[in-house]
Amino acid sequence: MRRRFCFALLLAGVTLTGMAACVAVPRYTDLRRIEPIHGDVHAGEAKATVCAACHGADGTSVAPNFPRLAGQRADYLYHRLVSFRYANPKDPYYSVSPMTAMAAALSEADMRDLAAYFAAQTPRAPNAPDPSDPPDPADTPAARSRGDALYHQGEPSLGIPPCQGCHGAEARGAAPTAAQYAAYPVLRGQYAVYVTARLSHFRSGEPADTSNARLMHGVATTLDDPAIAAVSAWLASLDP
Repeated sequence: MRRRFCFALLLAGVTLTGMAACVAVPRYTDLRRIEPIHGDVHAGEAKATVCAACHGADGTSVAPNFPRLAGQRADYLYHRLVSFRYANPKDPYYSVSPMTAMAAALSEADMRDLAAYFAAQTPRAPNAPDPSDPPDPADTPAARSRGDALYHQGEPSLGIPPCQGCHGAEARGAAPTAAQYAAYPVLRGQYAVYVTARLSHFRSGEPADTSNARLMHGVATTLDDPAIAAVSAWLASLDP
């Protein structure tokens, strides 16, 4: 998008000074107004081989810091890959993410095919935790109960909106007929470690290169650490 805009400026006779200003403009996508994403599932399966090391061959990731991708919405997956593909590698957030380098070589077709492939996979429960691992102190019945309440009702006294407004009552995403919510992710059964990290990144100022990210910045600033832990624990406790 940015490159096409810059090329248009060149055709219009804009100076190099103007071009420098153009290049400096960060990329931004309004995800409320996107076309549905389509890709080749079979082509995506072949391309997903390299993804398996972290996300599992069928999209069930091997460690909780890597998100589960099976059954995730293709629209969300595609636009996440686009964000990584065109990210500024010097940005503090993207510079530490392995996905920035992984996505750099992806073509438009690659991103669509990968999104289609993982969206088509059936989510399954993760492997049972190792009984020798210490329990997560943030994952308690009380925390899950609060997470359930925050997700469905929010907490008006703290300015926390209910998550179900965008992610659906069952955390499977809003209704497919609501096109403006198509790129909001399925959260049901997602690892608590990953959800906690994402919410923390939003709260600390992860680049807002999409309308969804800008909205989540505002939401995350209303959440303290216990609230983030509660919502994350509840989502992780749900069957995918």
